[in-house]
Amino acid sequence: MVKSDTDHARQLLGMAKTDHTALTNKLNAEQFPEQIFSFHAQQAIEKALKAWISLLRRPYPKTHDVSVLVGVLREAGADISSFQRLEDYTVFAVQYRYESYDTDDEPLDRADVIQEIAGLLSHVQQAIASAV
Repeated sequence: MVKSDTDHARQLLGMAKTDHTALTNKLNAEQFPEQIFSFHAQQAIEKALKAWISLLRRPYPKTHDVSVLVGVLREAGADISSFQRLEDYTVFAVQYRYESYDTDDEPLDRADVIQEIAGLLSHVQQAIASAV
């Protein structure tokens, strides 16, 4: 494993953890609207997936599309079966930053989102530890 790939993966994972920490402080929907919470959820997922891709010594595309990143991992032979639902967060990358949030949509279960992302972060952290 090339040291710089592992270092880059660690850096990206650290940034993903920062977004995840922000999520844990945004459980109150009255103080933090859905579009703010969901944007940080998408960012944590995107950065964690890019860390995973980097760890596999693959280039990752400059995209916010989680589905594309999952596809890169799939092509690399990574087992992403536990993280299929994460692709649903792509819409939060850009859409709600520039469009109003539809309040008729069912609100996210914030605690569930936080737990799901924590699982991804833990998986990538373990992969990094195994790579050294």
